[in-house]
Amino acid sequence: MSGPEPVAELQQEYSDRRATARPWSEAVGVLTRAGVFWLSTVRPDGRPHVTPLIGLWTDGALHFCTGPTERKARNLAENPEVVLTTGTNTLSRGFDVVVEGRAVPVTDETRLTRLAKLWEDKYGADWHFEVHAGAFANGAGGRADVFGVTPRKAFGFGKGEPYSQTRWLFG
Repeated sequence: MSGPEPVAELQQEYSDRRATARPWSEAVGVLTRAGVFWLSTVRPDGRPHVTPLIGLWTDGALHFCTGPTERKARNLAENPEVVLTTGTNTLSRGFDVVVEGRAVPVTDETRLTRLAKLWEDKYGADWHFEVHAGAFANGAGGRADVFGVTPRKAFGFGKGEPYSQTRWLFG
């Protein structure tokens, strides 16, 4: 599922003169280690909706899950275009990553079983899921639809010396 390395461009107008474009591998490291992501969707009336959630980076995509009646799931049914962000909540150090793409439902049971194991490996036994009817299922009978977001475009914001903004373009 992972494709060729994206094209990295330093956004010079937003970067220190000493900055260079950051490698995509650095962004992948942030996406892999992050415990919390912020998902931005759009309500049917055009208003934005932002919510924190857990997720994981694997196979060239960022994955998250949501109950089918939650606001974000209802938004995705109308408009699957999303932005996911993660990083540090500091001004002078760290690296923030923003991923833009389309949230595509994951329903293949083999893939879901693999994702469920990775979810539990990352977040612990409280996040154990079984796979049933093309979705995650928890012990209480709740359903969580799973989505994968393959980046179309991503941004990296280096904070501190030097400040930088890198844009990665995919395919």
